[in-house]
Amino acid sequence: MPVSEAPYTRKWQHTHTRGHESLVTCGYCGRQVPKYKTFIKFRGFRITDPTVLQQVDKRYIHTFSQKIYVCPSCARFHRIVQRGRTARKKHLFR
Repeated sequence: MPVSEAPYTRKWQHTHTRGHESLVTCGYCGRQVPKYKTFIKFRGFRITDPTVLQQVDKRYIHTFSQKIYVCPSCARFHRIVQRGRTARKKHLFR
């Protein structure tokens, strides 16, 4: 049976006109992965307590966000994406 497509879409598309893809480092395991295979996740610091936000002026709060690339195996492990079903298993649960 053929394996079905994944239930998610990546933002970066790999086409033959791009040539050799650049390698990026996974933010979790440090593995070198082609950019088109990675998932983008933003890691950062946010103040979610409403009482603190009322007391402090927003101009003086410096929240940072960091863009990290995640390899497919770490994305499955950290539940950023879910594993797709095979075509055979999809037909069993109709």
